[in-house]
Amino acid sequence: GGKGEFIKNIEKELISKNIDVAVHSLKDVPSVKTKGLRMECFLKRNDPQEVLINKENLTLDKIKKNSVIGTSSLRREFQLKHLRPDLIFKLIRGNIDTRIKKLDEDQYDSIILAKAGLMSLSLENRISEVFECKRIVPPAGQGTIVIQSREDDEKLNSILSKINHFETSIEAKVERKILGVLEGDCNTAAGIYANVKSNKVSIIAELFSDDGNKKFTFKDECKIDEALNIAKKAGDDLKKQFEMNK
Repeated sequence: GGKGEFIKNIEKELISKNIDVAVHSLKDVPSVKTKGLRMECFLKRNDPQEVLINKENLTLDKIKKNSVIGTSSLRREFQLKHLRPDLIFKLIRGNIDTRIKKLDEDQYDSIILAKAGLMSLSLENRISEVFECKRIVPPAGQGTIVIQSREDDEKLNSILSKINHFETSIEAKVERKILGVLEGDCNTAAGIYANVKSNKVSIIAELFSDDGNKKFTFKDECKIDEALNIAKKAGDDLKKQFEMNK
């Protein structure tokens, strides 16, 4: 049933009061809010960057022409195609260990993964190149753990508020606001990244046409208290660009 189905089943347990909190990888959570539940507690963000992995330890510009790249993400495929149009993309499934095994068995020349996942498994030594977020824009919520609870559980929500990481919560809400305006989910070919420094938020978002040939971009920087309004503007702007270029 896909990632959304998996999360839906966890949410049912929460609503039924069989569990008190649910812990999710934010990038997998659908952008539509579930009635009666809240997501206001975000742990400090892990590294949101994307990485390239291959056995030769080559960077993207050094891998051979017509290399086969394994990914299950249209966004990643479209982003890399804009940098290297000669590359060939092949679907890859499975967890991180499975994907690396398939790479080692020469089913692919390179694969692209989230850095945070590799770090959690102490596999940083396999990384051939780390992509800056402005070069390969990650998906909304990448590297972020969110804790979901029931809206009416005031005692628990008070406890959770004490472990919420403020900067991460701003970044998460901005990114998900843009995704929500786009009516997107974890399969939408969009890169969305917000970064809080001091009292400023820098936003970069990109959306691809259905065939991936066109890329629509939005960039801005604003104060924290303006961020959600700018996020809505970003989503509206990208939607407009997309519609105009259909």
